[in-house]
Amino acid sequence: MGRRRREGLSVAREIDGLEEKLARCRQSMEEVDLKLRREKLSLEGRKSLERERNFLMTKADNYEKELSVLRKENRKNAALAVAMGLLIALIYACWTM
Repeated sequence: MGRRRREGLSVAREIDGLEEKLARCRQSMEEVDLKLRREKLSLEGRKSLERERNFLMTKADNYEKELSVLRKENRKNAALAVAMGLLIALIYACWTM
């Protein structure tokens, strides 16, 4: 959210990139959860995996928040494009009458 958008990178591409990162993050969380359930771990090993899972959950939450902001921005851009198209059509219709 506090990140600056790189010039020329569309909102849709940013959304796609974040969705991919979120999917990889969730996959990693599933792998960690599987290890926690199936493997016999030392106390330190279990704590380490739980810290990793918590880190991944925080990361996933941040990705979801950023995706929400970008999707909202994308909807605004789409609405603006439709409004501009309608305005141009209206001006054209009035001009040709």
